[in-house]
Formats: sequence, C-alpha cells, structure tokens
Amino acid sequence: MNIASRMARLGTESAFEVLARARQLERSGREIVHLEIGEPDFDTPVHIKDAAKQALDAGATHYGPSAGLPELREAIAKHVAETRGVPVSPEEVVVTPGAKPIMFFTIMAMIGEGDEVIHPNPGFPIYESVINFVGGTPVPIPLREESGFGFDLELFERSVSSKTKLIVINSPENPTGGVLDRSQLERIAAIAVAHQIPVLTDEIYRQFLYEGEFASIMNMRGMRDLTILLDGFSKSYAMTGWRLGYGVMPPKLAEHVARLMVNSNSCTASFVQLAGIAALQGDQTPVARMVAEFKRRRDLLVDGLNQLPGVNCARPRGAFYVFPNITGTRRPSADVAERLLNEAGVAALSGAAFGAHGEGYLRFSYANSEANLKKALERMRPVFESFARK
Repeated sequence: MNIASRMARLGTESAFEVLARARQLERSGREIVHLEIGEPDFDTPVHIKDAAKQALDAGATHYGPSAGLPELREAIAKHVAETRGVPVSPEEVVVTPGAKPIMFFTIMAMIGEGDEVIHPNPGFPIYESVINFVGGTPVPIPLREESGFGFDLELFERSVSSKTKLIVINSPENPTGGVLDRSQLERIAAIAVAHQIPVLTDEIYRQFLYEGEFASIMNMRGMRDLTILLDGFSKSYAMTGWRLGYGVMPPKLAEHVARLMVNSNSCTASFVQLAGIAALQGDQTPVARMVAEFKRRRDLLVDGLNQLPGVNCARPRGAFYVFPNITGTRRPSADVAERLLNEAGVAALSGAAFGAHGEGYLRFSYANSEANLKKALERMRPVFESFARK
C-alpha cells in the first residue's frame, strides 16, 4: 500500500507512546506510576455529567452546525470576554472535538510551503509536527531555565522575517510550567503588530496558575484582530475524554476553520457541547479545588526531586508539569527516562521529546495522587544514586 511522502513529516506525541509502553509493562505484571500523561486524575464534575445525560435523554444525538451549537458559541464568547477583557462575538468562535484541531486547522489554513512559523522550544510537539506536515518552516525559540522558561525575546526579535506568517505562544506552558508575564507578552505583541503577524496563543492551562496574575496577549494593544485563541475543557474541567475545545479568531479565518471541520469531523458531538455550557456556567468550585490540590502536589514533587542526586528542579508557576534539570546525571534525557520506566516503574518523558532545547531535562506530570508521587520519588532514588556512583 502506497503511503504519501508527506506522512514522513508528521510527528507524534511521545506521551501516548510512553503510556502504551507503560501499559504493556502493566499487562506483564509490573506496577507503574504514571507521570507521563497530561491528564487530570480528577473526575469530571457531577453537574457536567448530569447535563450530558439530560442532553442525551432529550435527543441531542444528531448532527449540529460545523462551527458549533449557537448556544455554546454564545457561552464561550461571553466567557472569553469576561476572562480576557475583550469583546467577543459568537461568529468568532469555532468549537472542535478537543483543542488540538484548532492548532492543526489554523496552521493548515494559514501556512503554505516555505512559510515560517515561530514557536516555543521545548514546546508541545504537535506545533512543530503540523508546521512540518503542511510544508512550513519551524523557527524554534528557546525557552531558557534561567529566564523562568520564558521566550528568548532578543532571539525572537531577530528571528522575525518577511517569511514569518504565524507566531505560536503557550502560557502557562507545556512542558516547562513556565508563564509569560505581561512585559514579555507586550514585547511579543509589539513585534506582531509592527509586522502584522498573527499570533496563535495556546491558553489551555490558563486556570492552572499558582503565582502571579494571568495575562493574555489577546487584550494587548493592536492584538484583537491578530489573535487566534486556543482553549478548551479537557484540563480545567477534567474532560479529556469528552473531546471539547474551541478557538476564537477573526471571522474570516473562522469561516475557513469551520470549512476544515466540515471536511474532517463534520461537527462536535451535540450532547458534549451542551455539557460544555454547564461547565462554563455552572459551579466553578471543583476547578478551584483541583487547582489548589495540584499546587500542593507541585510543591511535594519539586521538593522531593531536589533531594535526588544530579537533579535540580525549578518551581513552575503554572500548568501541572515539572521540568527538572538532570544534566548532573551526565546521561541523555531519553536514557534516564528509559531507566526510570524499566528499573523504577516510573513513566516520565524525555525533555528532548519536546524539542532540541529540552535535552537535559525530564517532564513529570503531577496529575496523580500524593501517595503515587511519594512512591515515584522513593523508586527513582536508587536510579539517580546509581548515576552518581559512576
């Protein structure tokens, strides 16, 4: 069977590969502590599940508009206006099955052969994967530990060219937990406005901010018509399996993204969208409770990692990942992650899976119980001690 050559340009998300290997080890009888997958271990709040059940009973099991149900688009527009401080109309909203299609469809709609896209590195691997897939040129901007994993702004400014057609930012960030503060965003916005370059801002971890105040580039001077906002329900409402996300963008681009929905998914499941309305408009206490618990887990894991030989872990300000520096082990990140899985039964990700500038780091998700985080730290100690002896 012939496979198109462009498929060789499409990457993957290593978290799912490591998860599959960990599950295989579990089937053989091993007990694995899962710190590889970015999925809240909390259950979806009851009122959201109840809304889905009621929608199913009411017959919300048929096709809906490709851009999303009008009532959800309206609820999202209101929510974004309130949380980002800018007016938003439902015509600017496109609902998708998960938030990933927004990055995929945006890049597909905007980037042609040879067009350059600036993106964070280390960063969510799907950015670079899709840029390559459509024939664009990825332009990675290093996120450096010494600057809190913020953009290297001087390099960013030098990297902008006449070929730059899109800038991708993510804050709070996966995998580092870094946060772009207002001053950094203002410098990015100034360059974007000066060159009229759209910005795809991935704000899926907006609610997982432990210190400081969240800032969105969307409400900065000149950015209203240059911003494509990506957000969704998977993280904040523990709805990863529901597959519900959205983008907010200029209406002309929204038309193209909706057309890509027609050609791929047709529409997002109607009963899931109605549950999304309940998520946005219902009790937000479960979200606050989950975020508070994640902050406690973050501190536990950071403190524990910093007691392991060869490990130095900064305290991230957002998301639910830690990104410890393991250069003290004098081992490649992939080798360390492999030994942790096979010898300690702890599933983690190599920092290099998020780009070349992630080498020398690991990513751990602390979306797991306190007991399992303590167990992981105990199991990892002998592995790191063995590196120190050699």
